[in-house]
Amino acid sequence: QVQLVESGGGLVQPGGSLRLSCAASVTIFSIYTMGWYRQAPGKQRELVAEITGGYSTNYADSVKGRSTISRDNAKNTVYLEINSMKPEDTAVYYCNANRRAFGLDHWGQGTQVTVSS
Repeated sequence: QVQLVESGGGLVQPGGSLRLSCAASVTIFSIYTMGWYRQAPGKQRELVAEITGGYSTNYADSVKGRSTISRDNAKNTVYLEINSMKPEDTAVYYCNANRRAFGLDHWGQGTQVTVSS
């Protein structure tokens, strides 16, 4: 059974920084593509950033240049850091582990991030 546990959400001031962590209990973590998605009220869930097993990364245009996704395969953990936070970054952030070519797609419970002064 796969479990993804996010941490690090909360209230952030505009212009501040955020670091989210996601600890995964998956077999052979290193072969999964790990991603962070977010869903704001009234909007669809969207990709924020993802990192493959080969460490290739992909970022949404909205966070490109001010965010970094990384992974520590020894700790089965993926991280997301976003700088220069904006009110429009407010959302529930979800961790994802997938091998979609094999029909595997797992989600965490989500962590609320609110950007407000």
